[in-house]
Amino acid sequence: MQPILPFLPARIREMIEKLPKTALDALEEIRIREARSLEIVHDGESRFVTEGGALTVDPEAGYKPAKEDCAKLLDLLTNHSLYTFEEELRRGYITIAGGHRVGLAGKTVLERGEVKHIRDVAGFNIRIARAVRGVGAALLPAIWDESAGSVHQTLVISPPRQGKTTLVRDLARMISAGSQSVSGRDARRSQLARSGLRVGIVDERSEIAACYRGVPTFDVGPRTDVLDGCPKAEGMMMMIRSMSPDVLVVDEIGRPEDAAALQEALHAGVRVIATAHGRSVADVRDRPVMRRLLEERMFARLVELSRNRQAGARFTVWDANGNKVAEPAAERLREAGGTPC
Repeated sequence: MQPILPFLPARIREMIEKLPKTALDALEEIRIREARSLEIVHDGESRFVTEGGALTVDPEAGYKPAKEDCAKLLDLLTNHSLYTFEEELRRGYITIAGGHRVGLAGKTVLERGEVKHIRDVAGFNIRIARAVRGVGAALLPAIWDESAGSVHQTLVISPPRQGKTTLVRDLARMISAGSQSVSGRDARRSQLARSGLRVGIVDERSEIAACYRGVPTFDVGPRTDVLDGCPKAEGMMMMIRSMSPDVLVVDEIGRPEDAAALQEALHAGVRVIATAHGRSVADVRDRPVMRRLLEERMFARLVELSRNRQAGARFTVWDANGNKVAEPAAERLREAGGTPC
């Protein structure tokens, strides 16, 4: 929470700081909407926050942020300069130190039919980023290509807020660190290269590595290089040319230029771990760009990720031909508490 608090208007910051420790430790989202009750999400449940910092299910009892609260929040998020955050406003979110993403809602301004930026911002969704070490350990054997000494080309699929970014961050860490990154039961089933591999992360939204002035604030491994804030398609080619990674990690692909860059990377012999939004492989296949990649069998492993409070995270892994490879549970994610994003 420490990187987030300075961005909150004083009155709202005081309410959040008064929340019960159990709620703060498991905080997933802070939703601030002008003239509507302040809301938090923790442990997968929604609650409203009263002016005294108590939690309630009654929306009428919650504190209702004023226009001044929202204006102050936007001012703090943009460091008192909306102009310098024009690109972020156009995309509808701002990423702050620590990899926390702040979604924005308001009046869109169009130019030639495309969103130029958002004004009259009256809704904010602060998503809390968390690193969960070991969450990828159960999955790694299912995506490891023993014959190549590397990972298979892998696509991780899940709806938002299920842990895709947390998962690929931990996979990057383990692949980069090598066999020393796992221990105990995980070490016995790990097939990691002993010395680790070179990993390149193209972190367009600054969420995977959460770089500050170019240096990752999350542990992404000792042999990992990060290209921060760079569009994925261009970044993948830059990373291949300049840093010669063994494995590339990218988040949320889906545009035609992403697909073209992925194909170039795969043809260059670089293994790729990517994520995409969807509830299942069938969902992803309904999108034209992704359908073409799947039909061409560009990914040797397709991972469906789901999560609930009782069972924690669960992976279902398929090969390119639609055969189920494995269905391991991510026990460490459930044990760690909180929610990844």
